[in-house]
Amino acid sequence: MAAPTVADFLLERLRAWDIEHVFAYPGDGINGILAAWGRADNHPQFIQARHEEMAAFEAVGYAKFSGGLGVCMATSGPGAIHLLNGLYDAKLDHVPVVAIVGQTSRSAMGGSYQQEVDLLSLFKDVASDYVQMVTVPEQLPNVLDRAIRVALAERAPTAIIIPSDVQELPYSAPSHAFKMVPSSTGIDWPTAVPGDAAVQRAADILNAGSKVAILAGSGARGARGELMQVAALLGAGVAKPLLGKDVLSDELPYVTGSIGLLGTRPSYEMMKNCDTLLTVGSSFPYTQFLPEFDQARAVQIDIDGKFIGMRYPYEVNLVGDAQATLRALIPLLRPKDDQSWREGIEANVARWWEVMESEAMVEADPVNPMRLFHELSTRLPDDAIVTADSGSSANWYARQLRFRGDMRGSLSGNLATMGPGVPYGIGAKFAAPGRPAIVFAGDGAMQMNGLAELITIKHYWQQWADPRLIIAILHNDDLNQVTWEMRAMEGAPKFAESQTLPDVDYAAFATSLGLHGISVDKPDQLGPAWDAALSADRPAVLDVRTDPSIPPIPPHATFEQAKDAARALIHGDENRRSVIVEGVKTKVQEFLPGR
Repeated sequence: MAAPTVADFLLERLRAWDIEHVFAYPGDGINGILAAWGRADNHPQFIQARHEEMAAFEAVGYAKFSGGLGVCMATSGPGAIHLLNGLYDAKLDHVPVVAIVGQTSRSAMGGSYQQEVDLLSLFKDVASDYVQMVTVPEQLPNVLDRAIRVALAERAPTAIIIPSDVQELPYSAPSHAFKMVPSSTGIDWPTAVPGDAAVQRAADILNAGSKVAILAGSGARGARGELMQVAALLGAGVAKPLLGKDVLSDELPYVTGSIGLLGTRPSYEMMKNCDTLLTVGSSFPYTQFLPEFDQARAVQIDIDGKFIGMRYPYEVNLVGDAQATLRALIPLLRPKDDQSWREGIEANVARWWEVMESEAMVEADPVNPMRLFHELSTRLPDDAIVTADSGSSANWYARQLRFRGDMRGSLSGNLATMGPGVPYGIGAKFAAPGRPAIVFAGDGAMQMNGLAELITIKHYWQQWADPRLIIAILHNDDLNQVTWEMRAMEGAPKFAESQTLPDVDYAAFATSLGLHGISVDKPDQLGPAWDAALSADRPAVLDVRTDPSIPPIPPHATFEQAKDAARALIHGDENRRSVIVEGVKTKVQEFLPGR
């Protein structure tokens, strides 16, 4: 039997780290590793995406929904370049992903060789926490182990580069010698808790407040029970940035939902009127949606000291695990006797959900996009995983879906890139093959790359214990989010040459792949369509003809601003504008005292 190569050891080491899937696309820059995969009986499993960017997105989705590490791989030159957007998504959303890329042979480096790219420089920013090239076999264990540990420790992407000739060298372990760096697998993490004095200072601020608001981000996901206890003690409402949508159930009466440009009116009002702010596990960037600087005293809890004290003038910044820090805080908190603040929040939240239902039922031509989400919300399985692409689908994901139970959800929160919706769904299915997954994507994102990844779904879906992966497409033949941004920010009508999309029969394309394709062009078809998709024995595509004229009105909009947005439909007739105006009128009139 031939001696194991560097590539053989690479896969062995990934197995030692319990890596089960690698999202990748082949190329001759990683031929040595592909050959080793054949000898390893495809363990860890090579998941073949249609494009390296999609492989990176799938690794991000896998990491988000498994709570572990995502791994992606690509060949040298163009393959490595294609990974970048997905890796930036991981970087900005603080997700641990390791990228393994090939490189031209060492003998060709510096010779302007085919596909030779300076990969250390290429990955210098996106993998700034750790990027290294393996040049001798003895280097590999430490480089791979460090890439994994740093990715997990920093919740960030890292990268290792392995030249093609190094992949094929006989593996030789680092020895007990000068300038050798041996390494080992595994890691046990501490539970970080701030000191008692700091926790007491935080408690004093929170106890002094009478109108407490909590902002709970994705870093608070493991502290659900503690968050609920703190909210009860403080009589507080809880707002959630987009990446924290699944932290607390939307059925809790004091959870105000999303915050920010895609947020809810109750979240906006709570931040406008609170006198105390507790931020847990969030680096929400939009300061204008937080209290005025002289309005509220504030405390922050975050596991990462690099991101503490940002966005708002916090008085106490606690670096620690969210669950452990809240547990230390709870015995020091005094229950609020006056519940009027909490009762007001709950009344606003109850009315908000009534308004959301009313908006979803507004007449549209042909289908109101909000109703697509509303009809699913009550049908969502308690263990569903939901993803949304960037664009108008993110608006309705944020506002119309009521998460509950063990539902999970995510999107590209900080990079806000188009294209991750479908690959996130694929990553979710490999992370949790026994759970149903649902993807919302605009037709722009589908034409950009989602259609190709339906082929990846075709390739793998029969491996999943639960075959349900549903892609719901907002089919309006328009790059709708940017169209509305042009109207709102530039005061410009739609520029058809940049915004209008070619019409595609997405359901027919899905059917051609052996998936379940469902076309919807009437509102009353939505419920039955969701029922059919959720009971299907294979992945399904809902091709829904949505109305591009429904405006995504921000939560702080006045009625006049809402009317202005509707009037921006330059090519619509007055009757059409009236329908839209009436559709948004309910929300703004119910929540704005001066209109």
